[in-house]
Amino acid sequence: MAVVTTEARGFLPYGRGLTRADLEAAPDDGHRYELIDGVLVVTPAPRIRHQDAVLNIAVIVRAVMPDRLKVMVAPVDVVLAEDTVIQPDLLVAPPDAFTESDLPGAPLLAVEVLSPSTRGFDLLLKKYRLERAGCPHYWVVDPDEPSVIAWDLADGVYREVAHAVGTELFEVASPFPVSFAPASLIA
Repeated sequence: MAVVTTEARGFLPYGRGLTRADLEAAPDDGHRYELIDGVLVVTPAPRIRHQDAVLNIAVIVRAVMPDRLKVMVAPVDVVLAEDTVIQPDLLVAPPDAFTESDLPGAPLLAVEVLSPSTRGFDLLLKKYRLERAGCPHYWVVDPDEPSVIAWDLADGVYREVAHAVGTELFEVASPFPVSFAPASLIA
């Protein structure tokens, strides 16, 4: 993961934090561009193991979630603030919460699949910004271990509600009941 500050040249303005409008000028070059508090974060294309896990968790989630919800996989912009636009690997929200181009506000559920280049970003910055934005549920999948951790928002703070490794059963009741073994995400 490369963090690019506002001193960078090209499509980036000089001397101020970036905004959603600045992000729209990013080149379509195969990188993922996200903003956290006005700082541009650029990440390379993910590994195959990462994409396997994203696809498999999307299939599992879609099979068990209520019809009143929609599941999407990255890249979909989630606009948490004018200076914070992220792209969770998977997100769940009501269909009418989406615009034609993004999700303005926190999803019901955000899921990140860790990569070597995004590990710290997903576990610290994204988690904190989603917590601050009021995202009720946040899961992190580590395809290398393999493991899944789930946090639920309680009194404005994420609290761990489930953690499973390998063939152990990952099980949560909210935002909808689901259970699976983390190892099944990379099989």
